Amino acid sequence: MSLLQEERNIILNNEYVDNFDFAEVEEFVKNASKDLFISYNFKTKDKMLVQPRGGFPTYDKMFALYEFFDKANVDVLPCTIDSNTRLNDYATAKKMLRLSEENEVDMLNGYPLINHGYRTSRKMMTHFNKPISLRHGTPDARLLIETAIASGIFEIEGGPITYLLPYSKNFPLDKAFLYWKYVERVCAEYSKLNEPINRESFGPLTATLVPPCITIVIQLLEMLLSLEEGVKSFSVSFSQTGSMNQDIVMGAVLRKLAKHYSEEIGVTDADIHLVYHQWMGAFPMDQNYASQLINMSTVIAAMVGANKIITKTKQEASGIPTKEANAETVANTQYTLRILNGLPNIVDKEEEEILTAEVMAIMEAVFNDPADTLWRKVFNSIKNGTIDVPFSPHIINNNEMITVRDRNKNIRIIKRGKVPIPDRCFEYEKNQCDLNKDTTSIVNDIIHDIGIMQ
Repeated sequence: MSLLQEERNIILNNEYVDNFDFAEVEEFVKNASKDLFISYNFKTKDKMLVQPRGGFPTYDKMFALYEFFDKANVDVLPCTIDSNTRLNDYATAKKMLRLSEENEVDMLNGYPLINHGYRTSRKMMTHFNKPISLRHGTPDARLLIETAIASGIFEIEGGPITYLLPYSKNFPLDKAFLYWKYVERVCAEYSKLNEPINRESFGPLTATLVPPCITIVIQLLEMLLSLEEGVKSFSVSFSQTGSMNQDIVMGAVLRKLAKHYSEEIGVTDADIHLVYHQWMGAFPMDQNYASQLINMSTVIAAMVGANKIITKTKQEASGIPTKEANAETVANTQYTLRILNGLPNIVDKEEEEILTAEVMAIMEAVFNDPADTLWRKVFNSIKNGTIDVPFSPHIINNNEMITVRDRNKNIRIIKRGKVPIPDRCFEYEKNQCDLNKDTTSIVNDIIHDIGIMQ
C-alpha cells in the first residue's frame, strides 16, 4: 500500500464519514458523465462559462437552488461550503444542520457536504448533469475534497496560499502546503480514470489593493505546485481591479507566464484556463449602479478572454443574495456575452513589460531560495517577505508592502517592503502616483479605496 493510500485511509476513517468505499468511488468516477467535468466543458463549449455563487445548509434548499440555476441557463453550478466545515468543525456543522432542518431557518452559511455524506449528495450533484465547482476556503481540505469527488464534484477551488493568507490568522502555513499536496495527488489520481479533475486557484486574495504582480506570482506558484503532483487541468484566476486597462494587462501577462512557467518545469500536456471574478470589493447600495458594475465586469472578462466568469449580484451590498438575484445576474451576463461582438484587441506594451519584469523578478527570487522543494521555497518566500499580500490577516505575512491607486485607478506599489521589485519598475510605479501628499492623506486615500465602486 502506498503512503498516499495509507494517509487516505486515516483521513477517511472519520466519525463523520460513513464507510468510505474506495472501489465504488473509483468506479463511479470512471463511469461518470463527461458533462460533469468542467475540464471537458472547457474543451467542448465555444463560449465563456458562467458560474454564480451559492449554498444552503439543507439538501432540499440546495436542490431547489440548483433547479433555479438550471432554468436560468447556468453553465457551472456552485457548491459553497459552510464556515464550520471550512474550519474542520464537523460537530458544530452537524448540530446546525439539524437545527436548519427542524426549524427551516438557515443556521449555516453554506452546504455541509461532509455531514450530508457523499452517497446522499451524489444524487443531487449528478442530477443536473452540469459541472459543479467546490468553493470553500479550507486550509485542511483533505476530507472535504475526498467527499466532494466521491459526490460528483470535479472542480476544486483553493490552494495553500490563496485559501490561507486572506482568511486565516494562525493556521500554520507549512501544514497548509502539505495538506494541499495531498489534495493535488488525489485529484491527479482520479484524473487518470476519466476527464481531468480541474483545480482552480483563488486569485482575488484579500480583494483589497493587491498589486497585479503579487496576484500573478501566487497564481503561478499554486499552478506549479499542482502540476508537479500530476494535475492536468488548472485554472488561474483574478478579480476585477477597478482599472479596465490593468485588468486587460494582467490577463495577458498571467496567461503568457502560466504557459512559460509550466513549460519551464516540463509540463506541456496540461490545460491552463483563465477565470475572472466580477468585482469582489464593496458594492454600491444603489442596485442600478450595482447592475452597471456587474455588466462592466462582464465586458472586461470578454476583453480579457476569460474561459469562465464568476458572477456577483446587485444585492451584494445589502446581504446574502436571493436565488432570484443570482439567476438574474446569470441571465444578464449570458445576454451581455452573446451581444459582445467585434471587441477591440487592446495591448499596452509598456505596462505589460513592466508587470512581466516584476513577476519574473519575484519568481526568480523564489526559485533561488536554497530549500530543496518548491513548496518549501514558497513557504520561505512568504515568511521572509519576498511575497507580501496587502491586508492579509495572517501572522506570517510581512504586511510591509503599501499600495495606492494612481489617477487612472491602477493599483501601484509605493512601498515594496522586501518584495524584489526591480528598481526601474519601482520607479515607474511611484512615478504614476502623487507622492507629494502627506502620510495622513495617503492613509485616507487607502481607506477611501474600500468604497471606490460605491
